Amino acid sequence: PRLNLFAETGGKDATIVTAVSDRDLAVKHILHSAFSHSGQKCSATSLLLLQAEVYDDPGFRRSLCEAVQSLKVGSAWELDTKMGPMIKPPSGDLETALKVLEPGEEWAVMPQPAEGNPCLWTPGVKYGVRPGSYTHMTEFFGPVLAVMRFEKLAEAIALVNQTGYGLTSGLESLDEREWDDWKHHIRAGNLYINRVTTGAIVLRQPFGGMGKSGFGPGMKAGGPNYVAQFMDFEDVAAEPTDALPQTPTLAALCAGLRSRPQDGDARIVAAALSDERARREEFGLEHDHFRLVGQDNVRRYLPVGSVRMRIDAADTTFDVFARACAAHVVGCPVVISTPPGLDAPAVRRLEELTESWAGAIEFVEETDAQLAQAIADGQVDRVRYAAPERASLEVLVAGNAANGCVVSVPVSCEGRLELLWYVREQSISTDYHRYGNLGIRADEERAAVM
Repeated sequence: PRLNLFAETGGKDATIVTAVSDRDLAVKHILHSAFSHSGQKCSATSLLLLQAEVYDDPGFRRSLCEAVQSLKVGSAWELDTKMGPMIKPPSGDLETALKVLEPGEEWAVMPQPAEGNPCLWTPGVKYGVRPGSYTHMTEFFGPVLAVMRFEKLAEAIALVNQTGYGLTSGLESLDEREWDDWKHHIRAGNLYINRVTTGAIVLRQPFGGMGKSGFGPGMKAGGPNYVAQFMDFEDVAAEPTDALPQTPTLAALCAGLRSRPQDGDARIVAAALSDERARREEFGLEHDHFRLVGQDNVRRYLPVGSVRMRIDAADTTFDVFARACAAHVVGCPVVISTPPGLDAPAVRRLEELTESWAGAIEFVEETDAQLAQAIADGQVDRVRYAAPERASLEVLVAGNAANGCVVSVPVSCEGRLELLWYVREQSISTDYHRYGNLGIRADEERAAVM
């Protein structure tokens, strides 16, 4: 349980096609997303959600099925092959998916084994997949596309999130209002609008998932933060300053510290200022390092949710205050978790100085067992200890079992480092051109070539 494990763990990836999509382009993208690499990319689309008007359109179904059937399946040595062999003969869930229909399902395109090679199957498309079914909820990792019907976009988003996975997700729509709604509610690490869901490029689309599609703090491979989680950092002495943060809650906190100063308070103020600067320059922004013509590639940060700051007798005043400030700056609800009977003057002082923060910070007394149960019950998104040796084995085990994240690296005064533990990165790649037409964005200053 004390092993630091950072892993990408696959996904049940979905593409949503709404009634206001470019349907021909959607078919092209679905074909590549679902069946390139025999559907064995972790980012491959395996769920296709069609709005009722599209699902019920026999022309769309015919176009999709004919496109799938046109794929040449064969050896990778044959130059006209479009879908090569799988890494091994299908077994387990994948074999079931290729051979069995659940109630309500039908083969729009029935998969078939190829003669002479047990690793070769033609692609399959299942229509009529029902919410909560085995096909809906299970990762197959092969050339099977499950098709579901929905009425409203909110229903489709809920069906995608219901799987618990969150690696990649796609949306085919020409309505930017649907883009915004989808981006706000879908839970996935890599989002793609009007383009394929596979083929993430280093830095352009840093890669990694949420929920059951990732294990660890969520720093994305191929992004500017990934290596930080494997490094040990040490703070240098903070420069004294008379400045106060601009955030009203942090400004009031730091003013309160200065009204009755104690040893180490200057470092807390320096940390709060650094947190605010890091949010302003990095964590509060959307970044597009490339600005390609016709394609936006945004990297942004989302607060992880409820964070438990676990207090230990060895924690310093800085350890207590700096964690609370960092989580608050990025918008996480903060719970200060103290073992029963622990005399913690720093916690009492923090409670007094943050009384005006209302629901942004709470204080609870709980045993390790109670904290472990709260993790198991899904009430805690992340636990933050101030040092590795202070992390409870019972809490670590509970965090691992719940696919949670327990962070125990030393608390840093540098906001660019400390804030990493309270956010998850998300990549959003959008093809805003249509067939090379840039529309109203044609005059934007972008990179020279796409």
